[in-house]
Order: sequence, then structure tokens, then C-alpha cells
Amino acid sequence: MPWLILALLGGTAFLYGAATENALLCLFTKPLPVIALLLWLRGAPAGAYRRWIAVGLLLSLLGDLLLAWPGDLFVFGLGAFLVAHLAYLTAYLGDTRRLAMPFLLLAALTGTAIFATLASHGLGNLALPVAFYSLTISAMLWRALARLGAPFVGRDSAWLAIGGAALFVLSDTLIGVNRFVHPFAAAPYAIILTYWLGQWGIAASVFGRRTD
Repeated sequence: MPWLILALLGGTAFLYGAATENALLCLFTKPLPVIALLLWLRGAPAGAYRRWIAVGLLLSLLGDLLLAWPGDLFVFGLGAFLVAHLAYLTAYLGDTRRLAMPFLLLAALTGTAIFATLASHGLGNLALPVAFYSLTISAMLWRALARLGAPFVGRDSAWLAIGGAALFVLSDTLIGVNRFVHPFAAAPYAIILTYWLGQWGIAASVFGRRTD
């Protein structure tokens, strides 16, 4: 599978670039795993769900480049990923719009905990954008959870979307903790690995999505 080879080569090269502090290598290799997922997605059943997931991946690709670009483009990268989460949320809403109150409460608690953790050390002018981002990723997680048990949504697809959404939320949280709370040495590796796995889960949910 050429897409898998591309993802593994790109991921390995990026991790090497991060370990050796080679910013140029990181810039050129960071997008490759997501590009590989977009190529893989072409083999999935066509439809609105696949289209919105692809839009989310493309926006994530833009966010990757903005965050890896020399200079502080954090706010612009945050904006790209925020819209990517909205694209995923739209895809999930296309499968079910049921309230799923227990999942709503779980997602709300998750978002509140994330924002409280990040705000505990002060966010300054970024307080409002980070609050809105926390709300958005919580909503995306809620709608991924709401697909579980929904009519005609395959169980494997639902769990893949949930796992992908949860890992994406974790990756975003680690970015915030590393930037606003307490930097930690393993951050570049923990952030990117949870991010790539999360994106894979979300993309994989397109395959076998519907049941009879």
C-alpha cells in the first residue's frame, strides 16, 4: 500500500527531524502522513461523510504547515485546526442528530477540564480563542460519541471515530499544556503521535460506515 509507505516514511523522517532539531526536515515531512490518509480515503465509499472528513484532513494539513513554519503562527494554526474540527463535527452530524445526553455531559466535562487546566496559568489575550477552541473540540467529541449505537452506523466505524476524536482532543490538550502550563521534553513526540493516530481513526471511520 503506497499510502502506508508514505505515512511511515514521512512519520519516521519527522520524528528524526524533531530529535535532531532539524526544523526544515520537520517542515517538509510533517504533512506526509496526513497526505497519505487523503490518498487512502480516495478508496472509501463516496458521499457527504467522506467529503467532510477529507475537508477536515485538508484543513489539518494547513494547520500542520502553519505550526511547523518558522516563526510563531500558533494562532493561525489554531484557526485551521478549529475549522477542521468543525468539518469533522459536520460529518458526524450527517449520520445522527440525536441529543445523546450522557455523551453531551461527558464531552462538556472534558472541555471544561481542558480549559480550566490551560487557564490555570493564565492565557492572556488568548483566553477567548482557547475557550472557543475547547468548546469546539468538545462538540466534535460529543458528536463522534453520539454515533455509537445510532441506526445504520457500523459499530467499527463508530468506535474508530470515537478513538480518533479522543486522540485528537488529547493531542490538542498536550499542545496547550506544553505551551501554557508546563513545557515537557516528550511533548513533540506525544503530540504528533496522538495526532497522527487520531487522524487515522477518523479517516478509517469512513470505511464500512453504513450497516444494512
